[in-house]
Amino acid sequence: MESSSQFPTEDRYRLLVDAVMDYALYLLDVNGRVSSWNTGAERFKGYTAEEIIGQHFSVFYTEEDRAAGIPRIALETAAREGRFEAEGWRVRKDGSRFWCSVVIDPVHDDQGQLIGYAKITRDITEQKHHRDELQATRDSMHHAQRMEAIGRLTGGVAHDFNNFLTAIRFSAEFLKRSPDMPESLMHYIGIISDTTERAAQLTRQLLAYAKKQPLQPHVFDARESLTSLRSLFEASVGSSVELTYELGSGNCTIFADTGQLESTLLNLVINARDAMPAGGTLTLSVRHVDNLPPLRNAQGRLGPFVALSVRDTGVGIAPELVQHVFEPFFSTKGQHKNSGLGLSQVLGFVQQSGGDVGVSSVVGQGSTFTLYLPAADPPKSPDAQPVMPRTDIGACNDILLVEDNRLVGEVVSNLLQDLGQNPTWVVDAQAALHVLNEKSGRFDVAILDVILPGMNGVELAKRVRASWPDIRIVLASGYSDAIVGPEAVEFPVMQKPYSVEMLAKLLRDGSSARRETPDVCRGRRC
Repeated sequence: MESSSQFPTEDRYRLLVDAVMDYALYLLDVNGRVSSWNTGAERFKGYTAEEIIGQHFSVFYTEEDRAAGIPRIALETAAREGRFEAEGWRVRKDGSRFWCSVVIDPVHDDQGQLIGYAKITRDITEQKHHRDELQATRDSMHHAQRMEAIGRLTGGVAHDFNNFLTAIRFSAEFLKRSPDMPESLMHYIGIISDTTERAAQLTRQLLAYAKKQPLQPHVFDARESLTSLRSLFEASVGSSVELTYELGSGNCTIFADTGQLESTLLNLVINARDAMPAGGTLTLSVRHVDNLPPLRNAQGRLGPFVALSVRDTGVGIAPELVQHVFEPFFSTKGQHKNSGLGLSQVLGFVQQSGGDVGVSSVVGQGSTFTLYLPAADPPKSPDAQPVMPRTDIGACNDILLVEDNRLVGEVVSNLLQDLGQNPTWVVDAQAALHVLNEKSGRFDVAILDVILPGMNGVELAKRVRASWPDIRIVLASGYSDAIVGPEAVEFPVMQKPYSVEMLAKLLRDGSSARRETPDVCRGRRC
């Protein structure tokens, strides 16, 4: 007891406050000027007591907070409500910023008069960093879940929409084949067919963007692919962005997945749009290059290449961020605006296609992303006149058509009869198996819709192949998860809305494979 009295109360308080190193503990007068200063405050704010006592505490706030009157509001709140608590950025003596937790309590004398404020500040920058990382992970997970939900919705809509397009397309084909159709109406039938094809192309693009489209690479001119996307790009960027094209000469033929390329370009176009919130110019270009420039994965890759560039006049990307833009979930956009896997998908697609991606950017001037894809030999075009689409089949085929959409089933069944075939149309897998058993599997071709009530088309195809291996099986779908996985690889797929030429070629190829005389129907009704 005696030892505790060797220090006056005021000295004991000072020793206690100075011993606290993790908190800034200090007093403010009624006007907000610093009147005391502890060692902890000096440690992480950088000011000595001689430098800061007498200064207004707003010196610790950022320029933006001072302009917004945050220091004044903090004192007014503490005086009015008895306490002020907040988190925010503060500034050290050297100008660096740190994130802190702040508590301000009013101090009153024995008569209840306000004589100042007690202020406690703690540096929690590291905790904020961990919280932000955790929130970013949660946001990325939620975004991925939203994208998956959008993908499922897109797939479901695409399936129904492609069924409608199939019915429209085949109805137009019926009208085209009618000998009594007036020439004046054929023009409008052609418009229906062309519009159906454009709608089908848009559906394929949406499915590719949602990563719900089974795709295959083939040879095509990149300039034609870029041109075909003009309307989609214009709708995506809006009227504030001017869209220009630079289509170079030379061989711009590539061997790639069209849908993936379109998805990749759309990804880059949308990113460029977001980088120009006040508008600007977006330039898309295609050109032939002999070799790759020095890139991350260019070693051992010889030219020639086709370069597809997306160039904007936007805000640009800081040099220290450019190397991170291809990382999954990395984004230069604001919080809650990131686009999931984003550019990592762009890089993955291009590298899988044998190429690479280049990026250049200047802050305040814009960015350029360039896809380098290996050039391919252009397809040889014969000198003869273009071959008109063939709808002749030759042989009569017994065809099992399994289609649950009655509109599609009716038009396809009628068209098959018009082509000289013998179709049997059923609406589900159980009815198909019943007919197959009843006729002992005497069918040449089975066209199976993938999405069916009960057993789906892929499962039905496996049952048919196991019991009647001589039947040629073809799947038809506007979209289904069932044909995205590896289990569907063994069966050919006709993407809806398929054309009469595609259907005729399917039957013609099957007839040739059986090597039978075209006008022999083996005793069946034809």
